[in-house]
Amino acid sequence: MSTAFGKGTLCIQAGYSPGVGEPRILPIVQSTTYKYDDIEHVRRVMTLQEFGFKYSRTGNPTVAGFEQKMVALEGGTAAVATASGQAANLLALTNICRAGDHILAPATLYGGSYSLLHTTLPKFGIEATLFDPQASPRAIARLVRPNTRVLFGETIGNPGLNVLDFAKLSALARRFDLPFVVDNTLATPLLCNPLRHGANIVTHSATKYIDGHATSVGGIVIDGGNYDWNNGKFPDFTEPDPSYNGVSYTGQFPNSPFLIKARAQILRDFGACLNPHNAFFFNLGLETLHLRMERHGANALALARFLEKHPQVAWVNYPGLNPAGRRRIARHFNARNGSGVLTFGLRGGLPAIDRFVKRLRLAALVIHVGDARSSVLHPASSTHAQLDEEQQRSAGIAPEMIRVSVGIEDTADIVADFAQALATDPTP
Repeated sequence: MSTAFGKGTLCIQAGYSPGVGEPRILPIVQSTTYKYDDIEHVRRVMTLQEFGFKYSRTGNPTVAGFEQKMVALEGGTAAVATASGQAANLLALTNICRAGDHILAPATLYGGSYSLLHTTLPKFGIEATLFDPQASPRAIARLVRPNTRVLFGETIGNPGLNVLDFAKLSALARRFDLPFVVDNTLATPLLCNPLRHGANIVTHSATKYIDGHATSVGGIVIDGGNYDWNNGKFPDFTEPDPSYNGVSYTGQFPNSPFLIKARAQILRDFGACLNPHNAFFFNLGLETLHLRMERHGANALALARFLEKHPQVAWVNYPGLNPAGRRRIARHFNARNGSGVLTFGLRGGLPAIDRFVKRLRLAALVIHVGDARSSVLHPASSTHAQLDEEQQRSAGIAPEMIRVSVGIEDTADIVADFAQALATDPTP
Protein backbone atom coordinates (compact mmCIF):
# COMPACT_ATOMS: atom_id res chain seq x y z
CA MET A 1 0.00 0.00 0.00
CA SER A 2 1.25 3.47 -0.86
CA THR A 3 2.62 5.49 2.03
CA ALA A 4 0.89 8.49 0.43
CA PHE A 5 -2.17 7.48 2.44
CA GLY A 6 -2.72 9.11 5.83
CA LYS A 7 -1.57 7.49 9.05
CA GLY A 8 -5.07 6.42 10.04
CA THR A 9 -5.60 4.68 6.72
CA LEU A 10 -2.24 2.91 6.98
CA CYS A 11 -3.08 1.79 10.53
CA ILE A 12 -6.12 -0.01 9.18
CA GLN A 13 -5.21 -1.06 5.64
CA ALA A 14 -1.43 -1.50 5.35
CA GLY A 15 0.49 -4.75 5.63
CA TYR A 16 -2.03 -7.22 4.26
CA SER A 17 -3.90 -7.30 0.93
CA PRO A 18 -6.16 -10.35 0.52
CA GLY A 19 -6.80 -11.90 -2.86
CA VAL A 20 -10.15 -13.07 -4.20
CA GLY A 21 -11.79 -15.46 -1.75
CA GLU A 22 -9.08 -15.00 0.89
CA PRO A 23 -9.73 -13.87 4.48
CA ARG A 24 -10.44 -10.13 4.70
CA ILE A 25 -8.69 -9.93 8.08
CA LEU A 26 -5.02 -10.87 8.52
CA PRO A 27 -5.26 -14.58 9.48
CA ILE A 28 -3.34 -16.32 12.23
CA VAL A 29 -1.02 -18.80 10.52
CA GLN A 30 -0.32 -21.15 13.41
CA SER A 31 2.35 -23.23 11.74
CA THR A 32 6.02 -23.78 12.42
CA THR A 33 6.81 -25.14 8.95
CA TYR A 34 6.09 -24.54 5.26
CA LYS A 35 5.78 -27.03 2.39
CA TYR A 36 8.05 -27.11 -0.67
CA ASP A 37 7.95 -29.32 -3.74
CA ASP A 38 11.66 -29.85 -4.45
CA ILE A 39 14.95 -29.75 -2.57
CA GLU A 40 16.51 -27.19 -4.93
CA HIS A 41 13.84 -24.64 -3.98
CA VAL A 42 14.53 -25.32 -0.28
CA ARG A 43 18.27 -24.93 -0.88
CA ARG A 44 17.78 -21.52 -2.52
CA VAL A 45 15.62 -20.31 0.39
CA MET A 46 18.00 -21.63 3.04
CA THR A 47 21.05 -20.00 1.39
CA LEU A 48 19.35 -16.59 0.94
CA GLN A 49 19.26 -16.88 -2.85
CA GLU A 50 15.49 -16.65 -2.73
CA PHE A 51 13.08 -15.37 -0.09
CA GLY A 52 10.36 -17.52 1.42
CA PHE A 53 9.05 -18.82 4.72
CA LYS A 54 11.04 -21.80 5.91
CA TYR A 55 10.62 -21.99 9.69
CA SER A 56 8.63 -19.62 11.90
CA ARG A 57 11.62 -18.65 13.98
CA THR A 58 12.80 -16.48 11.09
CA GLY A 59 9.49 -15.63 9.45
CA ASN A 60 5.74 -16.27 9.50
CA PRO A 61 2.92 -14.87 7.31
CA THR A 62 0.98 -13.34 10.21
CA VAL A 63 4.13 -11.81 11.65
CA ALA A 64 5.05 -10.54 8.18
CA GLY A 65 1.72 -8.70 7.92
CA PHE A 66 2.45 -6.87 11.17
CA GLU A 67 6.03 -6.12 10.07
CA GLN A 68 4.89 -4.65 6.75
CA LYS A 69 2.30 -2.42 8.42
CA MET A 70 4.96 -1.04 10.75
CA VAL A 71 7.28 -0.42 7.78
CA ALA A 72 4.53 1.63 6.15
CA LEU A 73 3.84 3.60 9.34
CA GLU A 74 7.52 4.37 10.06
CA GLY A 75 8.54 4.96 6.45
CA GLY A 76 11.23 2.27 6.51
CA THR A 77 12.38 -0.35 4.04
CA ALA A 78 11.95 -3.59 6.02
CA ALA A 79 11.30 -4.84 9.55
CA VAL A 80 11.78 -7.87 11.77
CA ALA A 81 9.48 -8.56 14.73
CA THR A 82 10.76 -9.99 18.01
CA ALA A 83 9.48 -11.65 21.18
CA SER A 84 9.64 -8.42 23.22
CA GLY A 85 10.73 -4.80 23.05
CA GLN A 86 13.84 -5.74 25.00
CA ALA A 87 14.60 -8.38 22.39
CA ALA A 88 14.18 -5.74 19.67
CA ASN A 89 16.82 -3.48 21.21
CA LEU A 90 19.12 -6.44 21.85
CA LEU A 91 18.76 -7.58 18.24
CA ALA A 92 19.37 -4.09 16.84
CA LEU A 93 22.48 -3.48 18.93
CA THR A 94 24.07 -6.92 18.60
CA ASN A 95 23.41 -6.91 14.86
CA ILE A 96 25.71 -3.88 14.72
CA CYS A 97 28.23 -4.51 17.51
CA ARG A 98 30.71 -7.26 18.21
CA ALA A 99 33.03 -7.78 21.20
CA GLY A 100 35.34 -4.79 21.56
CA ASP A 101 32.81 -2.26 20.29
CA HIS A 102 31.32 0.71 22.12
CA ILE A 103 27.80 2.21 22.35
CA LEU A 104 26.90 5.81 23.21
CA ALA A 105 23.47 6.61 24.69
CA PRO A 106 21.67 9.11 26.95
CA ALA A 107 21.46 8.04 30.60
CA THR A 108 17.70 8.67 30.70
CA LEU A 109 16.75 5.25 29.34
CA TYR A 110 14.09 2.76 30.30
CA GLY A 111 15.38 0.61 33.16
CA GLY A 112 15.68 -2.55 31.06
CA SER A 113 17.66 -0.73 28.38
CA TYR A 114 19.87 0.89 31.02
CA SER A 115 20.65 -2.52 32.53
CA LEU A 116 21.28 -4.04 29.10
CA LEU A 117 23.88 -1.37 28.28
CA HIS A 118 25.35 -0.91 31.74
CA THR A 119 25.43 -4.50 33.04
CA THR A 120 24.76 -7.24 30.51
CA LEU A 121 26.39 -6.25 27.21
CA PRO A 122 29.75 -5.49 28.93
CA LYS A 123 29.86 -9.19 29.90
CA PHE A 124 30.01 -9.92 26.16
CA GLY A 125 32.71 -7.34 25.49
CA ILE A 126 30.44 -4.52 24.33
CA GLU A 127 30.85 -1.38 26.43
CA ALA A 128 28.55 1.63 26.71
CA THR A 129 28.90 5.22 27.86
CA LEU A 130 25.74 6.92 29.15
CA PHE A 131 25.65 10.72 28.93
CA ASP A 132 23.45 13.54 30.16
CA PRO A 133 21.00 14.29 27.32
CA GLN A 134 21.34 18.00 28.11
CA ALA A 135 25.10 17.88 27.50
CA SER A 136 26.49 20.04 24.71
CA PRO A 137 27.44 18.51 21.35
CA ARG A 138 31.08 19.19 22.19
CA ALA A 139 30.82 17.30 25.50
CA ILE A 140 29.13 14.33 23.88
CA ALA A 141 31.62 14.32 21.01
CA ARG A 142 34.44 13.90 23.53
CA LEU A 143 32.85 10.58 24.55
CA VAL A 144 33.10 9.10 21.06
CA ARG A 145 35.88 6.51 20.80
CA PRO A 146 37.58 4.94 17.78
CA ASN A 147 35.57 1.77 18.51
CA THR A 148 32.21 3.52 18.96
CA ARG A 149 29.78 1.81 16.63
CA VAL A 150 26.27 3.09 17.44
CA LEU A 151 24.41 6.05 18.94
CA PHE A 152 21.25 4.91 20.74
CA GLY A 153 18.38 6.91 22.23
CA GLU A 154 14.65 7.06 22.99
CA THR A 155 12.25 9.48 21.30
CA ILE A 156 10.66 10.07 24.71
CA GLY A 157 12.74 8.94 27.69
CA ASN A 158 11.06 6.46 30.01
CA PRO A 159 10.27 7.64 32.60
CA GLY A 160 12.26 10.89 32.42
CA LEU A 161 10.04 12.01 29.50
CA ASN A 162 12.80 14.09 27.94
CA VAL A 163 12.09 14.54 24.22
CA LEU A 164 15.09 13.45 22.16
CA ASP A 165 17.10 16.27 20.59
CA PHE A 166 17.16 14.78 17.10
CA ALA A 167 18.98 17.72 15.58
CA LYS A 168 21.89 17.48 18.04
CA LEU A 169 22.26 13.70 18.07
CA SER A 170 21.69 13.09 14.36
CA ALA A 171 24.35 15.72 13.60
CA LEU A 172 26.78 13.89 15.89
CA ALA A 173 25.91 10.57 14.26
CA ARG A 174 26.63 12.02 10.80
CA ARG A 175 29.83 13.71 11.98
CA PHE A 176 31.28 10.44 13.30
CA ASP A 177 29.56 8.23 10.70
CA LEU A 178 27.63 6.21 13.29
CA PRO A 179 24.29 4.45 12.83
CA PHE A 180 21.62 6.23 14.90
CA VAL A 181 19.19 3.79 16.58
CA VAL A 182 16.04 5.23 18.18
CA ASP A 183 13.53 3.48 20.43
CA ASN A 184 10.20 5.05 19.43
CA THR A 185 7.98 3.16 21.89
CA LEU A 186 6.36 6.02 23.81
CA ALA A 187 5.90 8.27 20.79
CA THR A 188 4.66 5.54 18.40
CA PRO A 189 4.79 6.09 14.62
CA LEU A 190 1.63 8.20 14.95
CA LEU A 191 3.39 10.98 16.88
CA CYS A 192 6.92 10.74 15.50
CA ASN A 193 8.85 9.10 12.69
CA PRO A 194 12.55 9.14 13.72
CA LEU A 195 13.70 8.11 10.23
CA ARG A 196 12.59 11.53 9.00
CA HIS A 197 14.84 13.22 11.55
CA GLY A 198 18.16 11.50 11.06
CA ALA A 199 17.64 8.06 12.61
CA ASN A 200 18.74 4.96 10.70
CA ILE A 201 17.08 2.20 12.73
CA VAL A 202 13.86 2.38 14.78
CA THR A 203 12.78 -0.03 17.51
CA HIS A 204 9.53 -0.46 19.41
CA SER A 205 8.17 -2.36 22.34
CA ALA A 206 4.91 -3.37 20.65
CA THR A 207 3.73 -4.44 24.10
CA LYS A 208 2.86 -0.82 24.85
CA TYR A 209 0.71 1.48 22.69
CA ILE A 210 0.84 -0.73 19.59
CA ASP A 211 -0.99 -3.49 21.44
CA GLY A 212 -2.72 -0.91 23.62
CA HIS A 213 -4.69 -3.36 25.72
CA ALA A 214 -2.06 -5.15 27.86
CA THR A 215 -2.59 -8.52 26.21
CA SER A 216 0.64 -9.34 24.35
CA VAL A 217 4.41 -8.97 24.59
CA GLY A 218 6.51 -8.27 21.51
CA GLY A 219 8.83 -5.88 19.73
CA ILE A 220 9.97 -4.81 16.30
CA VAL A 221 13.03 -3.36 14.52
CA ILE A 222 12.54 -1.20 11.41
CA ASP A 223 15.39 -0.55 8.97
CA GLY A 224 15.48 2.89 7.41
CA GLY A 225 17.72 1.71 4.57
CA ASN A 226 19.58 5.01 4.87
CA TYR A 227 22.96 4.06 6.32
CA ASP A 228 26.08 3.03 4.37
CA TRP A 229 27.35 -0.09 6.12
CA ASN A 230 30.11 -0.42 3.55
CA ASN A 231 32.31 2.20 5.23
CA GLY A 232 35.03 0.02 6.73
CA LYS A 233 33.62 -0.04 10.29
CA PHE A 234 31.33 -3.06 9.99
CA PRO A 235 33.11 -6.12 8.60
CA ASP A 236 30.23 -8.38 9.66
CA PHE A 237 28.15 -6.71 6.93
CA THR A 238 30.78 -6.63 4.20
CA GLU A 239 32.91 -9.73 4.70
CA PRO A 240 31.64 -13.23 3.79
CA ASP A 241 29.35 -14.85 6.36
CA PRO A 242 30.56 -18.46 6.70
CA SER A 243 27.18 -19.52 8.12
CA TYR A 244 25.56 -18.68 4.73
CA ASN A 245 28.15 -20.00 2.28
CA GLY A 246 30.09 -16.74 2.26
CA VAL A 247 27.30 -14.28 1.51
CA SER A 248 28.16 -10.59 1.86
CA TYR A 249 25.13 -8.68 3.13
CA THR A 250 26.14 -5.36 1.59
CA GLY A 251 27.14 -7.09 -1.63
CA GLN A 252 24.08 -9.27 -2.12
CA PHE A 253 21.47 -7.08 -0.38
CA PRO A 254 22.54 -3.45 -0.93
CA ASN A 255 19.07 -2.04 -0.21
CA SER A 256 18.67 -3.56 3.27
CA PRO A 257 21.78 -5.35 4.51
CA PHE A 258 21.02 -4.49 8.16
CA LEU A 259 17.62 -6.12 8.18
CA ILE A 260 18.60 -9.18 6.15
CA LYS A 261 21.50 -9.87 8.49
CA ALA A 262 19.30 -9.27 11.56
CA ARG A 263 16.75 -11.83 10.41
CA ALA A 264 19.02 -14.38 8.78
CA GLN A 265 21.76 -14.37 11.41
CA ILE A 266 20.79 -12.78 14.76
CA LEU A 267 17.14 -13.87 14.89
CA ARG A 268 18.14 -17.32 13.64
CA ASP A 269 20.76 -17.74 16.37
CA PHE A 270 19.14 -15.93 19.32
CA GLY A 271 15.67 -17.22 18.51
CA ALA A 272 13.64 -14.39 20.11
CA CYS A 273 10.91 -14.49 17.47
CA LEU A 274 7.38 -13.11 17.71
CA ASN A 275 4.58 -15.68 17.82
CA PRO A 276 1.71 -15.32 15.30
CA HIS A 277 -1.02 -14.88 17.92
CA ASN A 278 0.71 -11.82 19.34
CA ALA A 279 1.37 -10.50 15.83
CA PHE A 280 -2.37 -10.77 15.17
CA PHE A 281 -3.14 -8.76 18.33
CA PHE A 282 -0.55 -6.12 17.42
CA ASN A 283 -2.01 -5.75 13.94
CA LEU A 284 -5.45 -5.40 15.52
CA GLY A 285 -4.17 -2.83 18.01
CA LEU A 286 -2.64 -0.78 15.21
CA GLU A 287 -6.08 -0.42 13.61
CA THR A 288 -7.13 1.98 16.39
CA LEU A 289 -3.74 3.49 17.26
CA HIS A 290 -4.50 6.80 15.51
CA LEU A 291 -7.68 7.18 17.58
CA ARG A 292 -6.18 6.08 20.89
CA MET A 293 -3.06 8.24 20.73
CA GLU A 294 -5.14 11.38 20.29
CA ARG A 295 -7.18 10.51 23.40
CA HIS A 296 -4.12 9.43 25.43
CA GLY A 297 -2.47 12.77 24.74
CA ALA A 298 -5.55 14.87 25.51
CA ASN A 299 -6.15 13.05 28.78
CA ALA A 300 -2.49 13.27 29.82
CA LEU A 301 -2.39 17.02 29.23
CA ALA A 302 -5.61 17.53 31.21
CA LEU A 303 -4.30 15.48 34.14
CA ALA A 304 -0.92 17.24 34.02
CA ARG A 305 -2.60 20.63 34.23
CA PHE A 306 -4.68 19.47 37.20
CA LEU A 307 -1.66 18.06 39.03
CA GLU A 308 0.56 21.12 38.58
CA LYS A 309 -1.98 23.15 40.59
CA HIS A 310 -2.41 20.62 43.40
CA PRO A 311 -0.79 21.52 46.76
CA GLN A 312 0.28 17.91 47.42
CA VAL A 313 2.25 17.80 44.15
CA ALA A 314 5.82 19.14 44.17
CA TRP A 315 6.34 19.08 40.41
CA VAL A 316 4.87 17.72 37.17
CA ASN A 317 6.72 16.57 34.05
CA TYR A 318 4.88 16.20 30.76
CA PRO A 319 6.40 17.12 27.38
CA GLY A 320 3.35 19.19 26.46
CA LEU A 321 3.79 21.43 29.53
CA ASN A 322 7.39 22.66 29.32
CA PRO A 323 8.63 25.03 26.58
CA ALA A 324 11.57 22.84 25.53
CA GLY A 325 9.31 19.82 25.16
CA ARG A 326 6.74 21.79 23.16
CA ARG A 327 9.44 23.12 20.82
CA ARG A 328 10.80 19.65 20.07
CA ILE A 329 7.30 18.25 19.65
CA ALA A 330 6.47 21.02 17.19
CA ARG A 331 9.69 20.37 15.28
CA HIS A 332 9.77 16.58 15.17
CA PHE A 333 6.30 15.22 15.95
CA ASN A 334 3.42 14.58 13.57
CA ALA A 335 0.95 15.65 16.27
CA ARG A 336 1.06 18.26 19.00
CA ASN A 337 0.58 16.05 22.05
CA GLY A 338 3.38 14.47 24.03
CA SER A 339 1.95 10.93 24.26
CA GLY A 340 0.10 9.51 27.24
CA VAL A 341 2.73 9.30 29.97
CA LEU A 342 3.49 11.87 32.66
CA THR A 343 5.40 11.90 35.92
CA PHE A 344 4.94 13.92 39.09
CA GLY A 345 6.55 14.25 42.48
CA LEU A 346 4.36 13.71 45.54
CA ARG A 347 5.13 15.49 48.77
CA GLY A 348 5.45 13.42 51.94
CA GLY A 349 7.84 10.66 50.90
CA LEU A 350 7.11 6.95 50.61
CA PRO A 351 4.26 6.92 53.17
CA ALA A 352 2.37 9.51 51.11
CA ILE A 353 3.10 7.64 47.87
CA ASP A 354 1.89 4.36 49.34
CA ARG A 355 -1.27 6.01 50.70
CA PHE A 356 -1.99 7.69 47.37
CA VAL A 357 -1.60 4.46 45.38
CA LYS A 358 -3.88 2.52 47.72
CA ARG A 359 -6.59 5.17 47.42
CA LEU A 360 -6.78 5.08 43.65
CA ARG A 361 -10.00 3.49 42.38
CA LEU A 362 -9.78 3.79 38.60
CA ALA A 363 -6.02 3.78 38.02
CA ALA A 364 -4.17 0.60 39.01
CA LEU A 365 -0.62 -0.05 40.22
CA VAL A 366 0.93 -2.17 37.45
CA ILE A 367 4.33 -2.77 35.82
CA HIS A 368 3.22 -1.49 32.44
CA VAL A 369 2.72 1.56 30.27
CA GLY A 370 0.69 2.33 27.15
CA ASP A 371 -2.53 0.58 28.15
CA ALA A 372 -6.04 1.79 27.38
CA ARG A 373 -6.55 1.71 31.16
CA SER A 374 -4.89 4.32 33.38
CA SER A 375 -2.14 3.05 35.66
CA VAL A 376 0.57 4.29 38.01
CA LEU A 377 4.05 3.13 38.97
CA HIS A 378 6.79 4.14 41.40
CA PRO A 379 9.92 3.76 39.21
CA ALA A 380 12.44 3.88 42.07
CA SER A 381 10.95 0.73 43.58
CA SER A 382 10.10 -1.08 40.33
CA THR A 383 11.51 -0.51 36.83
CA HIS A 384 14.69 1.14 38.16
CA ALA A 385 14.94 -0.65 41.52
CA GLN A 386 18.10 -2.43 40.36
CA LEU A 387 19.95 0.89 40.12
CA ASP A 388 21.52 2.69 43.06
CA GLU A 389 20.33 6.20 43.96
CA GLU A 390 23.04 7.95 41.94
CA GLN A 391 22.24 5.85 38.86
CA GLN A 392 18.54 6.49 39.35
CA ARG A 393 19.06 10.24 39.45
CA SER A 394 21.26 10.14 36.35
CA ALA A 395 18.40 8.30 34.64
CA GLY A 396 15.99 11.04 35.72
CA ILE A 397 14.40 9.08 38.58
CA ALA A 398 13.64 10.97 41.79
CA PRO A 399 12.57 9.08 44.96
CA GLU A 400 9.24 10.92 44.99
CA MET A 401 8.48 10.28 41.30
CA ILE A 402 5.24 8.60 40.26
CA ARG A 403 4.81 7.62 36.63
CA VAL A 404 1.30 7.76 35.23
CA SER A 405 0.24 5.97 32.07
CA VAL A 406 -2.90 7.92 31.27
CA GLY A 407 -5.60 5.80 29.66
CA ILE A 408 -8.47 6.60 27.34
CA GLU A 409 -11.23 6.67 29.94
CA ASP A 410 -13.39 9.79 30.29
CA THR A 411 -11.13 12.70 31.17
CA ALA A 412 -13.28 13.88 34.08
CA ASP A 413 -13.22 10.40 35.67
CA ILE A 414 -9.42 10.21 35.53
CA VAL A 415 -8.99 13.64 37.09
CA ALA A 416 -11.61 12.88 39.77
CA ASP A 417 -9.83 9.65 40.70
CA PHE A 418 -6.53 11.46 41.23
CA ALA A 419 -8.28 14.26 43.12
CA GLN A 420 -9.84 11.90 45.66
CA ALA A 421 -6.61 9.89 46.04
CA LEU A 422 -4.63 13.08 46.72
CA ALA A 423 -7.15 14.54 49.14
CA THR A 424 -5.86 14.96 52.69
CA ASP A 425 -7.73 13.34 55.53
CA PRO A 426 -9.98 15.78 57.37
CA THR A 427 -8.72 16.89 60.75
CA PRO A 428 -10.67 15.01 63.48
